[in-house]
Amino acid sequence: MPIPLPVNVRPYKIQDGPKIQVIYPQVDYPRDRNFEYLMNQTFVQETQKLINEQVEEMSTKVVEMDGAFEIKNNQRNVLSITLSNYTYHHQAANGLTLLRSVTFDLEKKKRCNLKDLFKPGSDYINKLSKIIHKQIKERDIPIITEFTKIEPNQYFYIADKTLVIYFQQIELTPHYFGFPMFPISVYDIQDIIDENGPLGRMATNS
Repeated sequence: MPIPLPVNVRPYKIQDGPKIQVIYPQVDYPRDRNFEYLMNQTFVQETQKLINEQVEEMSTKVVEMDGAFEIKNNQRNVLSITLSNYTYHHQAANGLTLLRSVTFDLEKKKRCNLKDLFKPGSDYINKLSKIIHKQIKERDIPIITEFTKIEPNQYFYIADKTLVIYFQQIELTPHYFGFPMFPISVYDIQDIIDENGPLGRMATNS
């Protein structure tokens, strides 16, 4: 069975002066224009949420804003994209970068939450949390607060045969560490993933 062609992703730009620029994705999906519209509206809304969150973070003027996106997966009917936004406010000690992600299951025509990747009733929270605990120790990751377990709707994206769980800057680690990323092979969680979902498709060799 041939692997479906990737989704065509185009960059769009919002600009307000030389130092305020946000680039966000829009997709072309002729097989289903209604779903195409839903995906594009989602990217617009998530991009605007990031802008709003950065503007509301501090009462001082925004001096610089740089928004971008990265395609993490565009195969096997799974589209996973990260959206980032770096903003520096007037007289702030540091700029702040926020990271969000959006994953679509093109077969089921829906946006995926973390729980949607696993079998109903599976204890994915504890399973993933144990793997992250182990990585923190093995990779000697500096933490500023004790890690107990992930949230049910923890930030994630899919990159080929890997589920990446991540946290925001200064949420778990010091500012200099950036974003703590925890890559988890689909084969390490194969017993709980939904075989008919995005991770199940990633795990197949066909």
